[in-house]
Amino acid sequence: MKKFWIKKGLMFITLFIAFVLLLGLVVMGLWNAILPAVLGIKVITFTQALGILLLSKILFGGFRSGSRANMEQWRMKMQEKMGSMTPEEKEKFKSEWRNRCGSRWKIREQETAKVSE
Repeated sequence: MKKFWIKKGLMFITLFIAFVLLLGLVVMGLWNAILPAVLGIKVITFTQALGILLLSKILFGGFRSGSRANMEQWRMKMQEKMGSMTPEEKEKFKSEWRNRCGSRWKIREQETAKVSE
């Protein structure tokens, strides 16, 4: 199980780095293709493009992945949905998500089964 999470973490880090590098290339390409001709400014390097990308993230986006309000709304909506379900519908909903999420749920089921015995 530990190997799975290590592989998943390494894959996430690799994809994140690839995404940032690709986004840097896009920023550099667009800047160098448009702004020197339109505004008469200098072309930029790849590292300068990454700096502009980081600066724009700081100034306009921040570093939070989502707002608390959105998470709270989602939680309230889910509680409302679960509250209006019958026990059979709840069990069907849970089993469907167990199938979607895979082994993570199976381990928790095994742990709860051991505790209840």
